[in-house]
Amino acid sequence: MVMNLPDSVKHRLFIIAAVVAMMWHTATASAGDTLTGIFDDSFRTLTVCVDGDRLAPPVITLGSSDRLVIGFDQLSDERQYLRYTIVHCNADWQPSDLTDSEVFDGFNYAPVEDYEMSRGTTTHYVHYTIELPNSEYQFRLSGNYLLKVYPEDDPENTLLQVRFMVNENTVAVGGTATSRTDIGFNDTYQQLEIQVDPHNYPIRDPFNDLTIVVQQNYQPATQRVLSHPFRTRQGRLFYEHTAQLIFPGGNEYRRMETVNNLYPGMGVDRIDFEPPYYHHYLKTDRERARHDYRYDQTQHGRFFVREYNSDRSDTEADYVLVDFTLDQTPLTDADIFLEGDITYRKLDDSSKMNYDIATGRYSRTMLLKQGAYNYRYVTVPRDGRDGSLNLIEGDKYETCNEYSVAVYYRAPGERYDRLIGYSLIFSGR
Repeated sequence: MVMNLPDSVKHRLFIIAAVVAMMWHTATASAGDTLTGIFDDSFRTLTVCVDGDRLAPPVITLGSSDRLVIGFDQLSDERQYLRYTIVHCNADWQPSDLTDSEVFDGFNYAPVEDYEMSRGTTTHYVHYTIELPNSEYQFRLSGNYLLKVYPEDDPENTLLQVRFMVNENTVAVGGTATSRTDIGFNDTYQQLEIQVDPHNYPIRDPFNDLTIVVQQNYQPATQRVLSHPFRTRQGRLFYEHTAQLIFPGGNEYRRMETVNNLYPGMGVDRIDFEPPYYHHYLKTDRERARHDYRYDQTQHGRFFVREYNSDRSDTEADYVLVDFTLDQTPLTDADIFLEGDITYRKLDDSSKMNYDIATGRYSRTMLLKQGAYNYRYVTVPRDGRDGSLNLIEGDKYETCNEYSVAVYYRAPGERYDRLIGYSLIFSGR
């Protein structure tokens, strides 16, 4: 009986149960949610990055020369007059209690004025760009921000929105990710140990005033929130030995490239021209869970727009149909979804794979801008339990994952969460 097991075994079983309870939560989005995403089908290819570093997360340092670049397309022959507004949010991405006048100078809206028409493409589109900070928006406060784009004459109609963060960078954040976990050694999990060094930053009560938010590969469904350090030493805070910092290892993202419409790229089986689109048929994907781990250097779920023969891919890359196929027996009690920035990390109808009885495979066709893409397959039970990579991709302890760690501080009397530190921790390095 469990009651007769040694305490160490009981502890391990408890942690395993806690970790399983914190698997992937299904993440859906509508215009009322706060996830990055598009809510109008005429808009496509929403990207956000720090200028000069396509692999950097959308985090800029307060008072620095950092610039955030947001880009998106509208499938249209004509420019639409658009505006955007920015919402200051707390650590949980809900709007803070601050008024616009406390956050910004002037009005909290601005026109989207930077646009270009596509050139030499079979699909006509308008490419829009927003750079921050700019003459309309200078950030005075750190924290989470949500930018919303809407038609000039309809401010209640959110067409798309983007998460980004402004970091004070006043505390040092470090840590490690290892396969030596509290529930096994070189098994299917990875465990983080996080250290926060305040560097004399005046944190009144680190056990109650700090919030640590951790995500694996920027997937909101994997988010973990810590409110208390495990221990302190010489002013440093240590977050360790907790089930909240144990993550399923997952597997490396799959990769494919549609950069050339004349020759099949990485992962592409063949290309046909089916007016008005080129159609890239990907090689059939297969289950990897029962196979040994194989290293592959990926972009941790990101995608990059690129046309092989152009140095202006933002306006000269075309839109192509991409056919995903997964050789998998039909699941009677679960659905399969494509995961990554390719679907804006959403697990909903826009990313759901459909089973084709005629071919005996799952498939989905998506209209995507030419580029290099990462993706994986997530299985979500229909009984409401959380999703998992384990069935198709597998959970491999060797996987190279990118963990983001954000440190928020709410000082006594303040009405918002400051972002005082941010760092990335990589496993498998």
